[in-house]
Parts: sequence; C-alpha cells; structure tokens
Amino acid sequence: MRLPGTINEMGLESANELNVRGVDSIPKPGWAMAPRTSPSVQSLGANSLIIAILSPFLALSSSKVQRVLLAIVVLDIPIQLGRTFFLRPHEADLGAVKGLTISVTTLAITGLYFSWFLRAMAARIPRARRSLHVNLPLLLYVAISAFSMLIAQDVALSSFELFLLLEASLVYFYVANNVQTRGDALFVVRMLLGGCLLESLIMIIMQFTVTSSTQWDFPIHIIAESTWSGGLMRIGGTIGVPNVAGAYLSILLACAAAVLFTSLGRVHRWLAMSVLGFGGVALISTFSRGAWIAVVIAVFVICFSVWLRRGLSLKGPIALLVVGALLYMPFHSLISERLFGDDKGSAEVRIPLMQLAYRMIADNPVLGVGANNFAVAMDRYLTPEFRHGWRFSVHNKYLLVLTETGIGGLLAYLAFLLGTLRTGWRCWKLQDPLLSPLALGFAAGIAGHMVHMTVDLFHVRAVQQLLWLVAGLLTAMYRISRPIPDSQSYTP
Repeated sequence: MRLPGTINEMGLESANELNVRGVDSIPKPGWAMAPRTSPSVQSLGANSLIIAILSPFLALSSSKVQRVLLAIVVLDIPIQLGRTFFLRPHEADLGAVKGLTISVTTLAITGLYFSWFLRAMAARIPRARRSLHVNLPLLLYVAISAFSMLIAQDVALSSFELFLLLEASLVYFYVANNVQTRGDALFVVRMLLGGCLLESLIMIIMQFTVTSSTQWDFPIHIIAESTWSGGLMRIGGTIGVPNVAGAYLSILLACAAAVLFTSLGRVHRWLAMSVLGFGGVALISTFSRGAWIAVVIAVFVICFSVWLRRGLSLKGPIALLVVGALLYMPFHSLISERLFGDDKGSAEVRIPLMQLAYRMIADNPVLGVGANNFAVAMDRYLTPEFRHGWRFSVHNKYLLVLTETGIGGLLAYLAFLLGTLRTGWRCWKLQDPLLSPLALGFAAGIAGHMVHMTVDLFHVRAVQQLLWLVAGLLTAMYRISRPIPDSQSYTP
C-alpha cells in the first residue's frame, strides 16, 4: 500500500480539485429556481454552502494545519492536557494505568490521520513514493497486549493500557511515514527541544514557588513531592511524578547534546545549549537517580561514538563537560547526598516487588496475567512481608511486561527497542551532517532510558508517547538519509 504526501507538501491542487468536484456535482439551479430569484444569487448560495462544507477538508490538506497538529502532539508530551474517564483510584495507587485518557494528542492524531487519508484519496496523478513503513515487532507487541485481555482478571484495566498503546503506535506510524524531508525532521526536533525548554523553566520556577500545601485546580496538573530530607521538593512539573519527569528530560538532553555535533546554525545551537543548561537544572530537581544515570550513559555514548570517528572537532565534547561541571558544582552536596546518603529504604523496597513478580511469572510464563493487571493479580501472591511493606507494581519495566503479557510480549517489546537502537546506529553510520548526529543522540537517549527501565515501570502516557515518537522519527531519518526503492519496505 502506498500513500502520498509529506508534511511539507501543500496538496492545494488536490484540494482545489475536491472543491471543483463538489461544486460541479450540484445540479444547475436554473430549472429549480424559485420565482423572482436571481440565478447569480442562487449560484452564490450553493457555492457558499459547498465551500462551508468543504472548509474543514481543505484546512486539513494544508501543510500548515498538519504541522500545527503535529506540534500539538509533540508539545502535549510534557504538558499532558487531557481528561481521564472511568477513574480507578485504588488500582492507580498500586501502579496501574488509572483510567481512559482522552487528551489533545487523541484529537490531534485523529486529525492527522484524517488529513493523511484525504491526501491519499485526493491524489490523482501517481508520483514516486516510498512504500508504507510497517514495524512488525511493535504490531506484535500491541497484538499480544490485546490478546492478554482474554485472560485478564480485570478487562477494563487492560483496555486502559491498550488504548495508550494504540495511541502511541499511531503517533509512531504517522511520524515514521510522514516525516519525509530534512525540514520535517528538523521541525519535530525543534518542537521537542522547545517543549523540553518550556518544561524545564516550569520545573525551575516550581522549585522556588511550590510547597506540599500548594493547591492547583487547573486542567494541567503540577506534581511535586517532599524529598527524603524534607528540606526541598522533588519536582515532577506538568509531566508526572519526578521519576517520569527525569526520564523525559534524560532522553531530550541527549538530543540537545547531539545538536552540538550537527551542521546546524547558531540559533539551533543556542537552543540546544539552553536546553542543556535549564534542562540540567530541572533534571537535578527531580532527584531521580535512574534519570541521572541514564543521561550520563547517553552523554558517554555520544562522546565515545564521536571520538571513534576521526576528523570531528572536540568542541562538542568539551562543551558538554563544561555544562556538566557548571551544573554539578552548585548542587554537588545534594547530588552526593542523594546518591550515597540514606534514601529511607526506597531502593530496598523494590526487591520484594521483584520477588513477587517472579512468583507471578512462574505461574503465568506464557500468557501473563493480562495487560495492566499486575495491581489486581498480585493479591494471590502476597507473602507475610507485605503486611507492613510497600504494595505496588514491580519497579522494573521488563519484569512488568513479562508478568502481564508473558514471554512473547517481552520478546516483542525488546525487539522493538533493540530495532530502534539499530536504526539509530545505522543512521549515524551514514555520516549525514544533519541527521546522523541527531540519530546518535536519540539512540543514546533511548539506551540510557532502557537502563532506567530496570528500576521503574514507565507505563504512563508521557514517557511512552515520547519513546514511540522518537522511535518513529529515527525510522524516518534513516529513510531520508538512505532512500530505498519504492518496491521495498524497511522494517527495523
């Protein structure tokens, strides 16, 4: 199946043809004209009606509207504007996806796919186009998650997570197939960095203004938690809990670091440096050790890969080291305390949860207990230490996937992640002066995040949508850097 159009293509000819066809389909008004009605007035009224009906379709065929909708999808990752229906607060307190969330992303991605469909239907002159990209591991993972509903103890809970998976998958496939030029890719990168900069500023302001008693009744939520010492706040911003905010920042800080190695001009470099500076401070304010480790891994991968390639300047690595040192020095005591001080047992309580997951896996190794059903299925496997211990979903994304969807779900999920890393690395090796460093940065950010997944569950919308969008962008950048014949379809 081949679909036309890119984000940059105006598609005005197709839109005009659609309008003309609609007007021509109206019967000539002369024979049915009411008495004393001018033919020109009758024709004007009919044309106005047709234009009014077709206006939404014409708007969706505009590249500007498509870019606005795509920008909404990207910026909604940190803002998280939406409403949750069928809320399950008890299961949410145990780590389950809390309900069915309808967000501005849901509306925007619906508009983008409708626009894509209109462009495909309106095209009358075939052009040379790339074939439709299909990611088999991702489709398999979604299919297994859907199948797990058949054995789930609570089907409604499973449907909540399946909806998030489908929405994130739609984001992936749209980006992978419709970002087809360097300008398209750079637009998405700018939106990602711009959203990260905005969120970082929000989090920094919150550090000085928010307390545990702060009330916030707006549709956009802000989240902050007291630190282990009680003197400061752990900031989650508008994204979610601090660990989720840290994961978001760790991926995009790697992207910002990669911009320093591209051929982009001064404006983009200043944007990247701003994200590194303000985003670094915001990352520290999350006090998420997993996110700190993830960003260190990502920066190391970037610098080491650049060092392996001869002929590249050391200005980028030196700039990253300088930014890191400037960020560390004012906060070194807080960072040291968080890394090496007493964490009130927050790391130790994860061990019983892992043991609980192992018992559940032993009983359900093939099919699992059902997507998003860990919180309700674990009651049958609780041991005496949980009478006064912390009951929650296991803080390990891989164990959570294995427990809920079985070995097939875990293998498909890992194949998707590793295939994304492979795509990013292959794009880096193509030595494109713009896209290759960006691909390296995104791949490094995902690699660091995969390490972070070993200590947290990350099934909330923000991180999942970001990960799926970046994976789709990496696929698109590889296709742009190395065009393939129309008859072939690339699957990572």
